[in-house]
Amino acid sequence: MIDRPFLLLTMSELTEQIIEILKGKSIPEKAAFFPKFFKAFPGGYGEGDQFLGVKVPDQRKIAKQFFKEISLNELSELIQNPFHEVRLTGLLALVYRYEKTKSEEEKKELVDFYLAHLDYVNNWDLVDTTCHQILGEFHFKKEKELFYELAASGNLWKQRIAMISSYYWIKRGEFSDALVLAENLKNHPHDLMHKAVGWMLREIGNQDFDVEMEFLKKHYQSIPRTALRYAIEKFPEELRQDFLKGRI
Repeated sequence: MIDRPFLLLTMSELTEQIIEILKGKSIPEKAAFFPKFFKAFPGGYGEGDQFLGVKVPDQRKIAKQFFKEISLNELSELIQNPFHEVRLTGLLALVYRYEKTKSEEEKKELVDFYLAHLDYVNNWDLVDTTCHQILGEFHFKKEKELFYELAASGNLWKQRIAMISSYYWIKRGEFSDALVLAENLKNHPHDLMHKAVGWMLREIGNQDFDVEMEFLKKHYQSIPRTALRYAIEKFPEELRQDFLKGRI
């Protein structure tokens, strides 16, 4: 389904320019903080990741500055970079490119490019800021087999991509696949998936409270506590406590 690209050994001048601009935005305090925040320590979900210490708004500005002129090869260079902020900047540029693309053929090319680079979409922020705007949008009115394959992959980030991609459909009133994915992933062993499932259930409730209630009444006793808390975060306090205390 997904082919990992060959690691590029050289960088273009534009890629080097973008990386130098990012390095110029580095904040030492954030460079020290981010490895803890993104669990890049041994045994953490982001183990081995490296950080420059660049704020996301700065990354967005740089991505918007270059997304029209940058080539897919150069985007690949950014997305395969060992530094987290370089990868995110490349992925953001890909999102901006996709949003401006009109033809189905060109969109498909960008979707395939994204799928070929999934090994580098390897932390929750990289997933959450990109997948629903690319994969979710492209597959809105298409078959969702891809997402069930990702959900069954056993890879945390691919599974989170499957769940968070449904955000695009949820915002447009389509809940069926999101609910099935939530049911399939609700008992995942990792807390980051519990948060993703709870978040998407909450978003369903924002669109249709009754749909979320029906799902929770059926499953809330088997949903991990973190997922449940995320799902009912905006409920009236009395109802929220009923769920938390098992009085439903």
